[in-house]
Parts: sequence; C-alpha cells; structure tokens
Amino acid sequence: MISTRWLERRKQHWDRLERLLDQTRSYGIRGLSRGELRELSLLYRQSAADLSVLREDAASQQFARYLNQLLGRAHNTIYAGRKSSAAGILWFYRDSYPQVFRQTFRFTATAFALFAGGAVLGMILTAVRPEFMHHVLGPHMVETIEQHKMWTESIVSIKPVASSGIMTNNLSVAFMTFALGITAGLGTVYMLFFNGLMLGVIGTACWLGEMSLPLWSFVAPHGVLELPAIFIAGGAGLMIAYGLLFPGVLTRRDSLMQSGAMAVRLLLGVIPMLVVAGVIEGFLSPSRLSAPTKFLFAGVMAALLVSYLLSRPKQATAGSAP
Repeated sequence: MISTRWLERRKQHWDRLERLLDQTRSYGIRGLSRGELRELSLLYRQSAADLSVLREDAASQQFARYLNQLLGRAHNTIYAGRKSSAAGILWFYRDSYPQVFRQTFRFTATAFALFAGGAVLGMILTAVRPEFMHHVLGPHMVETIEQHKMWTESIVSIKPVASSGIMTNNLSVAFMTFALGITAGLGTVYMLFFNGLMLGVIGTACWLGEMSLPLWSFVAPHGVLELPAIFIAGGAGLMIAYGLLFPGVLTRRDSLMQSGAMAVRLLLGVIPMLVVAGVIEGFLSPSRLSAPTKFLFAGVMAALLVSYLLSRPKQATAGSAP
C-alpha cells in the first residue's frame, strides 16, 4: 500500500505540473520560459512513472484517475505545441526516441521472443524432417540452395530498383505487424512467429546445403537493422493489444488511445532504420565484398544502433529532478 507521506510528497510535483499547464491556456507552450519547459518535460516523465505506481495500488485509484487526466493534458500541450519542423524531427529522433524505446522495451523483448520461438521451431522441424522445407520454401528455392546458388543474385543487376522494392516491402511488413495489434495482438503474434519460422527454415536449409556462409554474409549487413526494426514494430503492435485487453482503471477506449499514442511514437523509429536497411540490402549485401568485410560492417552497424538506443538526452541532465 502506498504511504500517505509518499502521496503528499509526489502531489507537490503534480500540483506544479498542473500550474504550468494552466499557464499555457492563454499563450500555449510559448508562454513558458526555457527553464519552465525543461521543468514541464521532467515533471511529465516523473508523473508518468508515478501513475504506473498508483495503478498497482487498489486504494489509490482516485489519484490514478486524476493523474491520468493531468498527463493527458500535458501530452496534448507538449505535442500540440511542438512545430512540425526539421528541428522538431531531429529532436525527436535524437533525444526523445531512445527514451521511448527504453520505456517500452518489454514489448520489444516480447516481440523478439515470439520471433525467436518461431525461428527455433523452424530449425528443429527442418533438421528433423528435411522435407518440411519443401512445403515452406517451395521446390524452386530449395533447388537453388541445393545447387549452391544464392537466390539473391538477381538483385546485383538491378540495384536501385531492388533497393526501392526492398524498402517498400520491409515498411509494409513493419506497418502490418504494428497495425495487426488491433486484433488483440493475434495478427502481430502470427506475423512475428511466422517470419521467425521462415528464417529458421531458410537458415537450416542453407546449413544442410552447405550454404550458411553465403546466407549469413548476405543477411548480416542489413539484418542488424532490419530485424530489430521488425521487433520494435511488433512491440508497438503488442502495446496496442495490451491497451485493448488490459485497460486497468481507464475505459477501454482511453486505454487504447493512450497505448496507441505511445505505440505510434515507437513505430516512427523503425522508418529510418528500414530505409537504411533497404539501401544496404540492395547495394552492399549482395555485393562481391568478402564475408569478413560484410560481418565487420554488420558489427559496426549493430554497435551504432545499440549506442543510439541506449543514449541519454542532453536535456535530461541539464537540471536536477524536481
């Protein structure tokens, strides 16, 4: 049970957040000074953390409803007041998106687990019963693997067209995986598990055909961006499903709107990742560069992605927490 002392201490910050929001009624967010804007941002994030604590305590649901409404006002004020400019987009991807990713990581981790489960099942079924790959991949692709040929060789001759098509396809898969969250997550779970199954089958088929090195040297350069992007999109879809199935003290509609707003922000991060992955897959992955060079490139890209997602915004350390 939450103590009265904790509530009294945190309520001071909620009251301050409410006063700042009241200041914006006449002049909008422009009516706040730079220091007040920083304070508003910190109070918004801390109050969101407080709300998650309140929801766990049945005796504090009245405070939870109040704080949820206050956070709704804050969200509308902050994001309605931000100009849709190049600087705003840069701020989102540089400072805001890594925070969104970390706050919602459990959904991305769940999406990865579903994908990995499908991949492991595909590997086992193909290893135990090699004829299974004929049903999944089709006879033409299996024949290509058995002939020690990569089915990706055709990309080399039409690189620009292939890159554009790959980007479009990858974005379509990501958005579909996300949108299917509205099916209570069933569609998202299917997309993640099935794509994992396909990768497991292909990987094992190439291993049986002694084509593992050509496969993974092709997949690695773009896969270190493409696969995490699919996991993140899947996590965003699962977030929508969670808001739909577990509204808590909110109405189902409000819960869905709240989780959907955060899920959309999470999804936005995969767009540049898939664009870059499409360029790499169209030009570098099928190139005649050596396998070690491709794996080295993949390692560098993976390190850059991890360092970006774990980065901390400058404004978060500009002042002390209230």
